[in-house]
Amino acid sequence: MTRVPDLSRPTRLALAAAVAVLASACSMVPTYERPASPVPAQWSEGAASGAQADAAPLTAEQLSWRNYFPDERLQRLIQASLLNNRDLRVAVLNIEQTRAQYRIQRSEQFPTIGLQVNAQRQPSTAPPFEVGTVATAGLVLSAFELDLFGRVRALSESAAAQLFASEEARKSAQISLVAQVANTYYAIWADRWQLALAEQTLRGRESSLKLQQLKYDNGVLNELDLRSAQSLVEAARVSRAQAERQWRQDSNALALLVGQPVATADLPPAPDVPVATSVDDMDAFPRLGSSTLWPTLSELPVGLSSDVLLRRPDIAQAEQQLISANANIGAARAAMFPRISLTASAGQASDSLSGVFDDGRSVWSVTGNLLQPIFDAGRNRANVTLSELRRDVTVAQYERAVQSAFREVSDALVARQTFGEQALAQQAQADAEFDRLRLSALRYRTGVASQIDLLDAQRNLFAAQQALIQAQLARQQAHITVFRTLGGGWDQTPPEQQSQAAPGAVPEPVAVPAAVRSPS
Repeated sequence: MTRVPDLSRPTRLALAAAVAVLASACSMVPTYERPASPVPAQWSEGAASGAQADAAPLTAEQLSWRNYFPDERLQRLIQASLLNNRDLRVAVLNIEQTRAQYRIQRSEQFPTIGLQVNAQRQPSTAPPFEVGTVATAGLVLSAFELDLFGRVRALSESAAAQLFASEEARKSAQISLVAQVANTYYAIWADRWQLALAEQTLRGRESSLKLQQLKYDNGVLNELDLRSAQSLVEAARVSRAQAERQWRQDSNALALLVGQPVATADLPPAPDVPVATSVDDMDAFPRLGSSTLWPTLSELPVGLSSDVLLRRPDIAQAEQQLISANANIGAARAAMFPRISLTASAGQASDSLSGVFDDGRSVWSVTGNLLQPIFDAGRNRANVTLSELRRDVTVAQYERAVQSAFREVSDALVARQTFGEQALAQQAQADAEFDRLRLSALRYRTGVASQIDLLDAQRNLFAAQQALIQAQLARQQAHITVFRTLGGGWDQTPPEQQSQAAPGAVPEPVAVPAAVRSPS
């Protein structure tokens, strides 16, 4: 042990404080600047037609899934998915992993202090060769690096940015999950309508075929008309099988998204379609409309500016990863400068283990180590180049994320407008086919039209109503896509997940750059 009696304890504390100040005074991290937006400030002409020039910025209430989806069944499904979906659970656990990595990296900014007790017993090398004991006990500071050039601090900032990026990734996962549950829910609603219409059509055609077969057996009907009726029955049977398959597959997809079996009470209601009592029973053919199928979602007002992209968590995630890569450049640069570490100990020493805590003498030591790279065959310089290239790659990825988001919102606005127009046209066609069937049934009752004409009108109405259901579903899902692409759905986090992944729970022993704390 080495004694330095001319340094008092206050002097040593002052020296340590001065070293700490110097350690935080230097940083090699480049100044972060958000890259310029690679997309226009306004939407394209096609997307702008679905936007509003005087639209106010969307509020959190408008982007709340509880407010946007008023259906209580759908709300229960979304709530269950946020609690049980395994993909979202993985995203939450990824945050915890990144949080642990951040804490590990952050701990390197502080000394590691441990309690050490040593006892050594050995004979002396000179007469009378007595066996002696040397015991020490005290605190040990092991290889603490003085971060004079900000290497450890830069690594901590990089880890903090990765933590915030993982939080944004969870937000993206939740937004996507909410939209998927809603899309699948309305797809099942459409499937049940398709199945109900297919079953109704099949029963009506089977009833008609029995009459046709009876007429054919009595020689009143020719074989051509009989085969036409049989073909219509088999076509309806094909449609029913297709509708049932799609309904069951979508139900399985919903159960996977929710993470548990879905109760019947939480599924869309089954449509009430009456069964035809005769071939010309018009009461068995409902006039479908948008309000008949399901409640239409509200249309979110979207302004002409592309600034709405800034609310998207995937953009924020890409920027946090860019901030992390930028901080790694500072760590690589600092590795080219001297690295100083301290090892120290302070405690008591005694000739006996029992007396080390009672009458032991005070001992302490401080050892400094300086490592200055002189020749490393260009490794450190190559690490700086590599970190800069990785930063450039992350810049390109950030710009790509912005461009992809711009396209998604543009496509969603175009789809919302055009699917709305398509649904209106499909509604008009279905109404026309309904009126045509009504007139054909009237002509059939008066003997002016044949049964083949009536069946042809029924077939056309069935096809038009199937197309109407698909058009209304596409329109509904287009509204959901706009909601998702604008960042809607990030709210009402379940308490179980909120307590685990709240960003406010992140320890912040060091100052984090403003860009890390506020990506927007």
